[in-house]
Amino acid sequence: MANKIIIGLGEILWDMLPTGKVLGGAPANFAYHASQFGYEGIAVSAIGKDTLGTEILDNLTGKKMKTLLEAVDYPTGTVAVTLDEKGVPQYEICEGVAWDNIPFTAQTEELAKRCVAVCFGSLAQRSIVSRLTIHKFLEYVPADALKIFDINLRQHFYSKEIIVESLKNCNILKINDDEVKIVAELFGIEGEEDAVCKKILKEYGLQMVIETKGAVGSYVFTANETSYVPTPKVQVTDTIGAGDSFTGAFVASLLDGKSIPEAHAKAVEISAWVCTQQGAMPAYENISKI
Repeated sequence: MANKIIIGLGEILWDMLPTGKVLGGAPANFAYHASQFGYEGIAVSAIGKDTLGTEILDNLTGKKMKTLLEAVDYPTGTVAVTLDEKGVPQYEICEGVAWDNIPFTAQTEELAKRCVAVCFGSLAQRSIVSRLTIHKFLEYVPADALKIFDINLRQHFYSKEIIVESLKNCNILKINDDEVKIVAELFGIEGEEDAVCKKILKEYGLQMVIETKGAVGSYVFTANETSYVPTPKVQVTDTIGAGDSFTGAFVASLLDGKSIPEAHAKAVEISAWVCTQQGAMPAYENISKI
C-alpha cells in the first residue's frame, strides 16, 4: 500500500507530561495509527529551527513515520498536560508556535493530490496561515478521498465560522460527547446528542458522523444506519491519543473495504488498547492482537 497515502494535517507538538515529554498533536497521532495498518501515514505540519523540532524528526524517524514538516522561524509547539485521577488530560496550549505557521508548498500540493484520506481539526485553524494551508490542501484532494474533520475543540481556539467552513469541506465528522454539546449551543440545535449528530450529518451532506463518548461507548451515524459499540473496560494509563487512534484505525479499516460495523469494532479495540499505554503513539509490538 505504499502509494496509499493518508495525511494528518495540522498541529505537531510535545505534550509536556508530569513524567516527561511525549510526542503529540492529533493529526500526527492519526497519521501514525493509520500507518500501522499498512498505509503511508504522513504528518504534515511545521516545526521550529530548534532542539525540540529536531527531536520531533528524530522521534518520528524512530517510529518509521513519514513527514512533511517545514522548519519555520517560530518555536516548536509545546503543551502543558496535567492528568486528573482518571488519567484524562487537561491541556494548556502555547500560542505563536511553528504549527500556527504551516506553509503551503509544491510538496504539500503534491501530497494533497495523491492522498486517499486526510484528517484535520479546528486547533491548527486558530491562525490564519495554517487555516489557509489546510483549506487550500482540501481543494486539491481527490473527490473520492475521505476528508475527516476531527473537530478537537481546545480551550478558546475555535469559532462557529471555522467549524462551519470545515463542515463544508469534509465528508466525515469526528466529535466527542462534550463537543456535541458545545456545537449544539453554538448552532442553536436542540435535542439529544444523536439528534444533533444526525442534523449535522444531513445539513452538511456528510457520509458519516462519528461520536465518541469516552468510557461509555461510541456511535457512527450515516444516512441509513447507526452503529454503536460500548467501550471495553481496561486499566487506563492515560487517554492521550485514544480518539486519534480510533479515527486512524477506523479510516484505515474503511479503506481496506471493511463495513462500518467492522471498522467501528476495530477502532474501539485499538483505542481501548492505547488507553492502557503511555502517550499518544505507543509501539504496536506491545499490542496482544490487532
